[in-house]
Amino acid sequence: MAAKLRVRVFPHAGGVGLCEPVQHLAMADYVAISGRMDERAIAYVEHLHEHSVDPLEVRQGRYRAPSAAGFSAQMRPETLTRYRFPAGAAWPPIARPAPLKTR
Repeated sequence: MAAKLRVRVFPHAGGVGLCEPVQHLAMADYVAISGRMDERAIAYVEHLHEHSVDPLEVRQGRYRAPSAAGFSAQMRPETLTRYRFPAGAAWPPIARPAPLKTR
C-alpha cells in the first residue's frame, strides 16, 4: 500500500526494548535487500536501553551491527522481576490485587 502511494515507511522503535530488535531490520535492508543507507531511517529513543541484555549502539547517527548472536530482544532478569505486574517492586501497592479470600 505504501509503495503504491509512494509513501516512505519507517519502523517505529520508541518503546522499551523496541530499538534493539529493529536494528536487525536496518541490517537486513542494507545487507540483503537494498545495499543502501541513503533515504533510510529508523526511529530511535535515547532512554530505556539499560533494560536490554545486549543494548544497541549508535555511532555518528547510525545503528551499529549487534555484537551478540540473537535478535537482541532479551530483557535483563532484574528488569523482568522489578516490573512484573502486579507483584513487581515498581508497581505501587494500590495496583496489586487483594489476595483471594478462602473459606
